[in-house]
Amino acid sequence: MTSSLNPRFTFETFVVGSANRLAVTAGRTVAENPGSAYNPLFIYSGSGLGKTHVLMAIGHAAKALAPQLNIEYLTLDEYVEAFHAAIAAGQGDAFRRRFQNVGVLLVDDVQFLTNRKEMQAELLRLTEALQQAGHQIVLASDRPPAEIADLDERLISRFSGGLVVDMGVPDYETRVAILRRKAEERGTAFQPGVLEAIAKIDYPNVRELMGALNRVIAFQSVNEMPVNEEAVRKVLGTSSAASPAAASSTVASPDEFSQFLTDVTATVGKAVEAWRARVAEAVMRWQGEGYRTGRLEALLERDTPAAVDEAIAAYVQDVERLKALEAEVAALDPQAAGDKVFHDPERMDEAEATAGRMREGVAPPPAPSAAFPLESYQAGPSNEVALNAARDAISKPGKKYNPLVIVGKSGLGKTHLLNAIGLQLAKKKGAIVACLSTQDFVDELIAAIDGNRVDWWRARYRRCTALLLDDIQLLAGKERTQEELFNLFNQFLDAERQLVFTAPAHPNTLEGLEERIVSRLGGGLVAELGEPDREVRRSVLERLLTHQHVGTDTALLDYLADRPVDSARSLTGLVQRVVEAAAAEDSPVTAGLARDVLEGAAAARRTAGGAPRTSGIVVSSAGGVRSREKMVWDWPAAGERVIEDMR
Repeated sequence: MTSSLNPRFTFETFVVGSANRLAVTAGRTVAENPGSAYNPLFIYSGSGLGKTHVLMAIGHAAKALAPQLNIEYLTLDEYVEAFHAAIAAGQGDAFRRRFQNVGVLLVDDVQFLTNRKEMQAELLRLTEALQQAGHQIVLASDRPPAEIADLDERLISRFSGGLVVDMGVPDYETRVAILRRKAEERGTAFQPGVLEAIAKIDYPNVRELMGALNRVIAFQSVNEMPVNEEAVRKVLGTSSAASPAAASSTVASPDEFSQFLTDVTATVGKAVEAWRARVAEAVMRWQGEGYRTGRLEALLERDTPAAVDEAIAAYVQDVERLKALEAEVAALDPQAAGDKVFHDPERMDEAEATAGRMREGVAPPPAPSAAFPLESYQAGPSNEVALNAARDAISKPGKKYNPLVIVGKSGLGKTHLLNAIGLQLAKKKGAIVACLSTQDFVDELIAAIDGNRVDWWRARYRRCTALLLDDIQLLAGKERTQEELFNLFNQFLDAERQLVFTAPAHPNTLEGLEERIVSRLGGGLVAELGEPDREVRRSVLERLLTHQHVGTDTALLDYLADRPVDSARSLTGLVQRVVEAAAAEDSPVTAGLARDVLEGAAAARRTAGGAPRTSGIVVSSAGGVRSREKMVWDWPAAGERVIEDMR
């Protein structure tokens, strides 16, 4: 299994600076003279600095100069996966021949050779074979060969025998150039000095630099007015300065086969009837695409041309149906694609049955919960940035903020917003949205490993158009799941499929996550949910009281909205206490009752006989006394009360 070259990762879209100029120069040289300049070429850098971009750019440049060249890009994990699959199928020798015939082989994430002695020996044999054949190999890693733990000394020697070059953190000038290009690509204009202010922050990699740009773009979009340097510093904060594809489409060559068919049709038409020429053309066309044509060939045995066009049209319709079924099955299980049943229109029933079994065998991924619609998500200043980013992700999935990471402490509505995004994305035509907790994601993988169904599990998520995971911090310490998510992450980004995650804090602060995961999470937009402001609290309370069949009295709403709470979840507990107290006393839910329950002031305001001294009517914080006859003044701080001792 190999990945396709991302069409966006070319030398033309790569910003060159002093920290990466040598690597880019070496890459261009290798692309122009594969196998003869630097072989192997070994590029290393920290996560998020562009080594994958350069690796794919080499492939694009080499292909542009020599279209006939066989070029393959894959990660080390994909190489290992393909090797194990070949060995299991008894095709080890065929696997080796396949890669030895590649003109330019691009291998990413070589650092994961650690503790894989068998694959180290396999890669050593492959490198030697490619060099002897004059074929190029380019490798990328997050560290130089000598620092890859437990790496065979022969591999270190082989890698170092070509050219080992590193890519560093971009300098200030390069960061400005990157920001200007990305802002232009996004169609966003800033006031002078804004991009320079972002570039002054010493981020450890380009992904986090892009995350900062996304935050500023989101802030400017929310405020509907240009930001300035001061606003940038406020949005990014001092902590920012401290912390740091779908299948590739091939370019169509001139359709010589179509021209050949035209010539044949003209020739045959001179000797036989026109209808025979049409049938012969159809036979040659569909045989050329690998389909059985017995039904069409039977037409040529007729003496009369009765309903020939209808018969050809029916055949074409069946072929198109077979193509659709094969594509569906390939999305569910790539290994099942290519079955002969999908290339014989006479076996349509078998093809339908095969696809049906495949659908039953691969259950749809967990969908977003209908209990969290976007319409019921309460908006306010505390969540405005996150909510606007969510709407952008819904309107342009995979293109604007990808990934979108929603952060905030428990009870602020992260899960609600995550599912709301999923529900909206699921409305799009052909959408397959996976939305689940990270713990469920981990448990599914464990079950798949236990049942020897990892390929099935991967296919289940690779077919999705969006992946949304709640509580991503639960990946901490789970190396295998992080590896699988890393591969999914890259495939989704390359195919511009939307990724959304939630976390209790910024990914940079989460312990137990691998750097490559953290880097990719920070490369999109990290949107924070703040503690609910009064506007949000009041809206949530109104909805909760209505759900409890309690009248939304203005004084009650104002009093409850002014209560100090740190989350929307706390409001639920607050309302529940008041409603239960009212039910126990068989009295209506009022502001006075709420005050007694929540502040514990009932004893102080009751007479010896237990009757309340006042009606409990309070002054609304929104202004205006709610009763012209009675009111209760309240001083929450005892030190502010004036008490006169009556003697």
